[in-house]
Amino acid sequence: MADENKSSRFPSILTGLRGVLMLLAGIYAVLFPGAALLVLTTLAAALFVIDGVLGLWAITFGGGKTGNFWFDVVRNALSIVVGILILISPLLGTLITAAFLVYLVAFQAIFVGAMEIVVVVRERELYAKIWPVLLSGVLYVLFGLLLAFWPLEAAVALVMVGGVLMMVFAFGLLGLAWRLWQAGH
Repeated sequence: MADENKSSRFPSILTGLRGVLMLLAGIYAVLFPGAALLVLTTLAAALFVIDGVLGLWAITFGGGKTGNFWFDVVRNALSIVVGILILISPLLGTLITAAFLVYLVAFQAIFVGAMEIVVVVRERELYAKIWPVLLSGVLYVLFGLLLAFWPLEAAVALVMVGGVLMMVFAFGLLGLAWRLWQAGH
């Protein structure tokens, strides 16, 4: 009976382990955001290489043909090349990747904010109060400008926010693990 009870607690142990790992990753991201960004970029580069190799293997031997042979070959070859270039210089790859992604978010925020302002001004008779929507649009534009002018600092800040969110989620997992443990699971 004792063996059966130990094996039935396996889900709670795995959930607790996930919570601990998520908590440690969150703490690492908050304390060392630059290093965490470097680790994430390096892992993404490794995934690019693996994806490209597996994609070429699937085209050649696996029967994974989509009808766009040359497109598939070029796509998978580019995945391998980008992954290798980032792995050769992970710091440079991190700087370029982080800046590019932050610029995408910045331009999206500026565009959305400007569109909110234009729409609310154009259709102001449909709104009881236009100032909340105007304020929202202005804040979007300001947020986008902050990201555009300080992209690397913004990337580090976003990693820190992600770390805090991971820690919050980790506490949820640890609470779930405790409830599972108490229920004998």
